[in-house]
Amino acid sequence: MIPPFLQSGHQIRIVSPSGAIDPAFIDEAKKVLTSWGLNATEGDFARNEYGRFGGTKEQRIADLQTALDDTNVKAILCSRGGYGVAQLIDKLNFTKFKANPKWLIGFSDITILHNAISNIGVASIHGIMAKHLTELPANSEQVQLMKNILFGQLPHYQLPAHKLNRTGNAAGKLIGGNLSVLVGMIGTPFDLPYEGNILFLEDIAEKPYHIDRMMQQLRLCGALSKITGLIVGQFSDCDEDPLMKQTIAEIIFEAVKEYNYPVCFNFPAGHVDYNLPLVMGAEVRVEMMEETIVYC
Repeated sequence: MIPPFLQSGHQIRIVSPSGAIDPAFIDEAKKVLTSWGLNATEGDFARNEYGRFGGTKEQRIADLQTALDDTNVKAILCSRGGYGVAQLIDKLNFTKFKANPKWLIGFSDITILHNAISNIGVASIHGIMAKHLTELPANSEQVQLMKNILFGQLPHYQLPAHKLNRTGNAAGKLIGGNLSVLVGMIGTPFDLPYEGNILFLEDIAEKPYHIDRMMQQLRLCGALSKITGLIVGQFSDCDEDPLMKQTIAEIIFEAVKEYNYPVCFNFPAGHVDYNLPLVMGAEVRVEMMEETIVYC
């Protein structure tokens, strides 16, 4: 289900369910959202700091649950990723949210929320958060595309091919997000149904053998045999390891080489400035040709 698109005057709520954030980023993000004609508000504890977290567990749960339940809130922007949602996810109640769905925006640690929302049949946005809304030019593609999605224009991407891409067509629900966060949910109620879906993966600051181990875990648990296509985003700050004898792209390709679905490498989404939004939990189509890749 695609949540209702926003209109001028609708309320968007900023919450901090993961790491603590510099309050200046909340201030500036609210200015950007206000310039879009939205009523930008924030959770009671969005500016809090409790160690590495954006507040205590109880505070983060309260802010997120209130935003999920409030029918006046039409979209939720997570201020940043980091770590923390795993502590909260089983304490949240999505009953009112499912009855009155709204857009949820974020990436990285927010992958867990995308999983939970996708599993109840609601789409969400894997996209930029408060820091990038603050630092990127207002007319940048990343900012404008996220605004377009919220106001009713879903994305269509055409990208250069990568040498390891595997051609073909795929259709299915788009699932996934941060690889390490995703693997951490295997075997929990917030794991994903991989059967018939298209998987997106990205990560940051992971050693190549860690990436290989996680890809092998996805292979061994059967996830990689069930999907209809794979979109590989950015693996930033992941230094190559000559002892692995493969690049990170080659490590990922090796894990899926026995399957015949299309594979797209170097999609511009992840822990990078040029982080294009993806609609998770939505039905998408991927057409992988020799020269271009189309996502819509």
